[in-house]
Amino acid sequence: MYAIIDCNSFYASCERAFDPKLINKPLAILSNNDGCVISRNKEAKALGIPMGAPLFKYKEIIAQKNIQIRSSNYSLYGDMSERVMKLLEKFSPEVEVYSIDEAFIKLPESDDYQQVGLTIKNYIYQCTGIPVSVGIAPTKALAKAANNIVKKFPDKTNGSYAIDTEAKRIKLLKWLPIKDIWGIGRGNTIRLQNRNVQTAYEFTELTDDWVKRNMSIVGLRLKKDLEGEPTIQLEDEIQNKKVIATTRSFEFTFSDKENLKERIATFASRCAEKLREQKCACNIIMVSLKSDKNKKNESQYRANRALTLPFATDSTLSINQFAQKALDEIYKPGIKYKRAGVILTGLVEASALQLDLFKNEDPKHKQLMATMDALNQKYSGRKIKMANQDLQRTWKMRQAYLSPEYTTKFSDIIVLNCRTI
Repeated sequence: MYAIIDCNSFYASCERAFDPKLINKPLAILSNNDGCVISRNKEAKALGIPMGAPLFKYKEIIAQKNIQIRSSNYSLYGDMSERVMKLLEKFSPEVEVYSIDEAFIKLPESDDYQQVGLTIKNYIYQCTGIPVSVGIAPTKALAKAANNIVKKFPDKTNGSYAIDTEAKRIKLLKWLPIKDIWGIGRGNTIRLQNRNVQTAYEFTELTDDWVKRNMSIVGLRLKKDLEGEPTIQLEDEIQNKKVIATTRSFEFTFSDKENLKERIATFASRCAEKLREQKCACNIIMVSLKSDKNKKNESQYRANRALTLPFATDSTLSINQFAQKALDEIYKPGIKYKRAGVILTGLVEASALQLDLFKNEDPKHKQLMATMDALNQKYSGRKIKMANQDLQRTWKMRQAYLSPEYTTKFSDIIVLNCRTI
């Protein structure tokens, strides 16, 4: 049996775990630079705060309804996620981290999977203060669907639901709308609805031949998973990203090219690090620039430029060189820029590169990059940078509502004042 453990309103739950005053209070977490809402607890949802709500548009409502807000505290969220994932190893050696707030585990045999789910839920909450929902089923797709039941009916399920009989599986599929099937995608949803397929059960009634012909082998595997035949294994979902990107809004707008060049160099460097972590190289680099759309009285401009590289690379030096070239081609003087980004695509495995007789980068780059990565890993904070990066500058977001980091910074550790009675 598979279980998926999904942390409820994860960012908001992390904040609440360390600040009891937030319990039962509406809470919204803001994105980079405090731009918009990216996480809400159930109390904030009930007050009509939508996902993605721009802060400047909802400030009055937030004040009127006494909604608490916090800036994104990614150091805290990442550490709490790691703690949750580590705790799951108590229940199974096979743990697949699916996202920062979700993980699949493969459970050993049990006579009462519903109780297993409740045990996991209670243990995670006891150790971290993070509430979770647990869906259990014979396959990953059914486990995701079972988790939908938990989210829809939290009081009836008490945070855990197991599809442990055929009758439960059929009942679930007849309840589950086609659009809510895990991994179905918007295109396939429209395709199936046009065929008058409205539920997961009706999807499983289609022939294998039609599904494979119209939805590829991936759609067929999903159908088999919903039928109770495990075809999506844990390792199947652990795939490298096909696109690597670093895009950021600036704390302030600026027009000078030197500032932009430094930001692009920093973004290119971070993308290259991610690329090497994934053991890949890229063939295409895209650079984007964007003005501040909220300042209607100023000149608006947005542009991007994609360059196809003469050779696949994972070198920070090469990626930055081409990123700077792309910047030169789209930079427009006199514009107040608010956002920029570097995107790498056309990814290939670094171990399977096709060498060109005339166009290859300096072979010394490989050893240099390995040394840079080792030093930056040893001395956290990316101490080794390129010369055109600001050596004193680290990325600083606008975080007016930032909470302490609690678990990752000594100065933010909670201090308890105890006394004897």
